[in-house]
Amino acid sequence: MDKKNSIASLKGIGEKTEALFHKVGVYRIGDLIRYYPRGFEMFDDPIPISEAEEGRVCTVAGSVFGRISVSAGRRRQVTALNLKDLTGTMKVIWFNMPFLRNTLGKGGVLILRGRVSRRKEGLVLEHPEIYYPAAKYEEKLHTMQPVYPLTAGLTNNTVIKAVKQALACTDDSDDILPEYLSAERAFLPYRTSVEKMHFPGSRADFAAARQRFVYEEFLTFILSLRRMREEDNRAENTFVFRDVPETDRFLAELPYRLTGAQMRVWEEIKSDMKGQHVMSRLVQGDVGSGKTIIAFLGLLFAGLNGYQGAMMAPTEVLARQHYENISGMLKRHHLPLKAELLTGSMTAKQKREAYERIESGEASIIVGTHALIQDKAVYHDLALVVTDEQHRFGVRQREALAGKGAKPHILVMSATPIPRTLAIILYGDLDVSVIDEMPKDRLPIKNCVVNTDYREKAYAFMKKQISAGRQCYVICPMVEESESMEAENVIDYSRMLSDELGNDITVGYLHGRMKQQEKDEIMSTFGKNEIQVLVSTTVIEVGIDVPNATVMMIENAERFGLAQLHQLRGRVGRGKYQSYCIFMTASRSEETKERLDILNHSNDGFFIASEDLRLRGPGDLFGIRQSGILDFKIADVFQDASLLKTASEDASKMLSDDPALEKPCHAKLRRYVDGKMQEILLETTL
Repeated sequence: MDKKNSIASLKGIGEKTEALFHKVGVYRIGDLIRYYPRGFEMFDDPIPISEAEEGRVCTVAGSVFGRISVSAGRRRQVTALNLKDLTGTMKVIWFNMPFLRNTLGKGGVLILRGRVSRRKEGLVLEHPEIYYPAAKYEEKLHTMQPVYPLTAGLTNNTVIKAVKQALACTDDSDDILPEYLSAERAFLPYRTSVEKMHFPGSRADFAAARQRFVYEEFLTFILSLRRMREEDNRAENTFVFRDVPETDRFLAELPYRLTGAQMRVWEEIKSDMKGQHVMSRLVQGDVGSGKTIIAFLGLLFAGLNGYQGAMMAPTEVLARQHYENISGMLKRHHLPLKAELLTGSMTAKQKREAYERIESGEASIIVGTHALIQDKAVYHDLALVVTDEQHRFGVRQREALAGKGAKPHILVMSATPIPRTLAIILYGDLDVSVIDEMPKDRLPIKNCVVNTDYREKAYAFMKKQISAGRQCYVICPMVEESESMEAENVIDYSRMLSDELGNDITVGYLHGRMKQQEKDEIMSTFGKNEIQVLVSTTVIEVGIDVPNATVMMIENAERFGLAQLHQLRGRVGRGKYQSYCIFMTASRSEETKERLDILNHSNDGFFIASEDLRLRGPGDLFGIRQSGILDFKIADVFQDASLLKTASEDASKMLSDDPALEKPCHAKLRRYVDGKMQEILLETTL
């Protein structure tokens, strides 16, 4: 069976299942081989009920104590029983499974596996898997079962069956790493590594396999960037930029002074735009460090020199906010430029009129989403494109715009507080500037790390803030394995919170399965204070500025990486009011306490990132990946920092010895890297 064949050639995959696989990016058998699990279920020995901890998935064994009840709730039926062992009793509940009353009431030992939560009546095991008779659990005991990323309708079992068939097509000849590198790094053979990535016999097996593929992922990415950089270095700057007095006047009229770091970065950008080659620069700055004003200065500089500048935003609501802020600054400071908004939801007439103003050059600063790069958007003379790290501007977009004029300068804004040494490796196709100084007038966020006993006090504090006119965020992690359950988790929490806070407070919710238009509408409503509390998953990491939001409460904070927690915290503290972040944790472990204490005592993203590197090691293989740092399948910039540096060093040696990767030992790697270059360059979520 050829790895290039469609997955439809596998047994058990019909037309409907094939369409579901396409939704998760799996089209060919080769895609399936690299469709790695996002985690594993660890089937360890059952623990005593007395040792069950809130927020943990655990397995317990016992017998039914008392009667099994079925009650009809507002939205679903709840089946409940008490499970008893020699150490204690625990309540267990299932949703919409009333038939269990007959199945489980026959007596004997039950083995149940699920997540423990805390309710008013104490610890509760929610909707666990049932192993009855107990021998069914023994079949899985001490094994690691893969858990794959899914979409609605695609089951984990379906993926497992398909992957097992796909692995039969794999052999060591598929390895793209040169033999000398695999030997030098003591990696397992390729076929063995692939098998252990999907179906490891132990944690050690998985760790060894994962190390090999993390290294490969970093190495191919870095080689691609280095070769892209060589191509970009040949691009000459066709624009003529001169210093203009209006930018200095604008800076002098601002109600605050730019920090030394902001001024240094602005001078670097200005120098690039006046230089011999096209600018490709990353501006890295912590949340609240003032990157947006630097982006505006670049756009202003382009406009005042007679060119156009475009700013791409990930959502329409954020694009609109940028447009309004830029239009306001142009008007307040009497700057002779016109801003234009271009988004997908605009009417045909609005778009047509916007296109005319863009093509004629009447609009100097254009703000929008993916609509900026559609065929109908023809630019008069585009010289600068500003994007964020989540929407890096690919070659397809550069070519689309270059076809309408010269190759524009590229400015990428990043709020990911990774150490500069790693940033230089990761963004090898870009020059790196760092804004490492915070504005002096910004009030630092007050933090607290609390356990779940504090929840009622936290709700009371939120009520107090809302009564003062402020707003709040509550973040829920994805508790369940499927995306559909993620949505239910957020919806259920928002309903519970609405009951808790009362009818005078409007609670809204946001989750990843909503359409972008729905997300934009919710964020816009929240921005107008028509929603006082927004319950959300981590999708609000990229959101509009809501200066009125002063409270961020993060449930189960122990499940997130420190860098992601810092990004979430950055949603508050954007206005003139004192802001607060409450890290709620169900874990009592010393490790969790040490990690969260870093956030409790510091608002410095770069310090937090360095501490994250210190605390997280190669043994931490099953934690939640960091978010917002490029899109690696399995690699984690923080956890795998040493491998990233090793791969970077190896890439440098390889390219020094064989710049075009022409040696026979590099042939497979070169073909893969060539494909990877196109993937990196063309890929965009805009």
